[in-house]
Amino acid sequence: MNKILKEKIMEAFSSVLPITAIVLIVSVVLVPMPAGTILMFIVGSALLIIGMGFFTLGADMAMMPLGEGIGIHLTRTSHIVIILMVSFIIGLIITIAEPDLQVLAQQVPSIPAIDLILTVAVGVGLFLVIAILRVFFKIRLSILLIIFYLIIFAIAWFAPETFVPVAFDSGGVTTGPMTVPFILAMGVGVASVRSDKNSHDDSFGLVALCSVGPILSVLLLGIFYNPSASEVTTVLFPAAETSRDVVKIFAMQFPHYIKDVLYATAAIIVFFIIFQLISRRYKKHQLVRIGIGFLYTLIGLVVFLTGVNAGFIPVGQLLGSELAASPIKWVLLPLSMVIGYFIVAAEPAVHVLNKQVEEISSGAIPKKAMARGLACGMSLSLAITMIRILTGIPIFWILVPGYFLALVLTFFVPKIFTGIAFDSGGVCSGPMTAAFLLPLAMGTCEGVGGNIMTDAFGIVAMVAMAPLIVIQLMGLFYARKMKAAKPAQVPVISTEDAGSITEF
Repeated sequence: MNKILKEKIMEAFSSVLPITAIVLIVSVVLVPMPAGTILMFIVGSALLIIGMGFFTLGADMAMMPLGEGIGIHLTRTSHIVIILMVSFIIGLIITIAEPDLQVLAQQVPSIPAIDLILTVAVGVGLFLVIAILRVFFKIRLSILLIIFYLIIFAIAWFAPETFVPVAFDSGGVTTGPMTVPFILAMGVGVASVRSDKNSHDDSFGLVALCSVGPILSVLLLGIFYNPSASEVTTVLFPAAETSRDVVKIFAMQFPHYIKDVLYATAAIIVFFIIFQLISRRYKKHQLVRIGIGFLYTLIGLVVFLTGVNAGFIPVGQLLGSELAASPIKWVLLPLSMVIGYFIVAAEPAVHVLNKQVEEISSGAIPKKAMARGLACGMSLSLAITMIRILTGIPIFWILVPGYFLALVLTFFVPKIFTGIAFDSGGVCSGPMTAAFLLPLAMGTCEGVGGNIMTDAFGIVAMVAMAPLIVIQLMGLFYARKMKAAKPAQVPVISTEDAGSITEF
């Protein structure tokens, strides 16, 4: 076990090192920062690495087996009402436990955080029900996505302009480190009881639909509250002048996140206990492994969130505000692209998705290809975001054509790529987006004198949208390569064709 944990931590180290190096270089060359702020960032990076290592191991040991087991058990139940009720409760519980949502809720004015969290949780619960039924009844994912996104943009037309970006951001932050491992595994479990050839394709797409629910529910909430006149206040962070100050700041943050994580995950643990008492699915040794996995998950989340929130948020805000207010604000464009390319590897849920994709496709879609595709998508999304903030372009001018292209591509790529692409959009917008990229966008917006509600918010939506296009383009590239190689056959993903995707 220690060897596996060490491997996970080293993998996290290789993922976090590039973004840490970029920020340190920028702090020396472009934006000089106080020594205390830099020290907090370095300590935060170290905690992020350790936390990610513990979390990914915990997800493998606990969240994945639990999600898959519940998915299999649900589909073997003959009572459709029970399936719907349990799916809704699961969606509600895991969303309340999602730390990214709590971070976003605290930054949205006018609407109480608990109201926003419960609204999003209800949206996820309802759409998890729809996602399970889709797999169960073999409904094509692209059809549902087109219908629901048409409804979303129709409702968004009547929502307050200042709240539309927040609504789309809510769909992105919902699918974070707690939600993704569970829902992905649940999809695999539901699809595994089907023996048809399309079962693997339909195992993806649950995260995609669960990202739709919050957007719809929060748009309706925005119309009800009408928060257009609200102001966003800048968050002040404690200054650190000495190493002792740094230790004190992190020591004060740990109890706060321990409480939040324990409170958020308690419902999941209780649900697991009830599920085990009813189903008797797991043996004694499996229960011990899952219990240890839950412990690793809790430790990982506490350490990860403490490091990211205490070490990364101040640096992100400072970088954005200083560069945007300087004569070289154009540097934000290439800098954001580089940060976007490397920061996606620091998202815990991305590693879970990449591993799941490789396993489901039997190696035909390797982790390396997924990582490159997601990195390109993140880089593109941050470039568009910075252009939007610096120029004040309305978010609809980007979201409408972007989603239109993504939905059109669903009819031309292999089905499995559609599910993976729309799942990837939610997965990329995790804790690093909420705790580093959002403050970076808010700082940039302040520096240029923009409207934070309409310009800074929406970065999560951009991050969630770009992979939808990039991953499907990768699938289109794959399909054409297969067609050229075997013109007489229908393109089918196989392990022998992994090289076609790796070349991308």
